Amino acid sequence: MFNKYQLKHIKKWKIIGIFIILPFISNSQSSIKVNITTLAGIPNFGFETSIGKNITFQVDAAASFWTNNGVPYKFLLLFPEFRYYTRKSGYGFFIGAHIGGGKYKLQKWNQAAVNSYQEGYSMFYGITVGYQFILNERLNLEIFLGGGNQQGYYKGYSLETGERGDGATKFNKSGEFLPYRGGIMLVYKLGNKKNI
Repeated sequence: MFNKYQLKHIKKWKIIGIFIILPFISNSQSSIKVNITTLAGIPNFGFETSIGKNITFQVDAAASFWTNNGVPYKFLLLFPEFRYYTRKSGYGFFIGAHIGGGKYKLQKWNQAAVNSYQEGYSMFYGITVGYQFILNERLNLEIFLGGGNQQGYYKGYSLETGERGDGATKFNKSGEFLPYRGGIMLVYKLGNKKNI
C-alpha cells in the first residue's frame, strides 16, 4: 500500500499532528512555549500541561539543520519531563525530572583538527531547574537550565570521503555528566484561567 519513504513521512506528520492538536484537547491549564534560540535558527518548542496543583508534564523538542563549510551541525532532541512547582503549576520556581533522547550528525568540539564528524544517538537522564515569571494574563517568561547523564552511541566518519574511520566495529560509546539544555522560553497560556 505505502512504500518505506511514504510510511516514514506519514509517521513524521502524525507526531507533528499530535503536537498541534494536544493543546486544544487538553482540559487542564496548558501552555505552549518557544525558546529564544529559535531566533538563532535552532528551533525549540514546548508544550506544558498541569496534572496537579503543583505538578506539570512538559514535552519539548529542539532541532538544528545547519551545515557550515561542509561540517554538519544537525540534531533533533526530545525531552518529556515532570515538573514540581513550589508555588502553583506553571508559576514561580520549579524542578523537573526528565528522560530524553536525541539523534545527531555533527562534529564534536574536539574533532575539528582531524577532519571528521560523528553520527548517532544519545539518551539523557537528568533534572531541570528554572523559574517562570508572570508578564501578563497570557504570557510568562521561563528561564531554565538542565543537565545530567548523557549516554552516546555513534559512528565516526571522514568529512572528505564520507567513509567510516573510527576503527570501531559497531558503535562508539561515551557517557558523561554535563549541562545539555537551557534557555529562555516565552510561554503562552491557553484556556480561560488567569495568572495569580
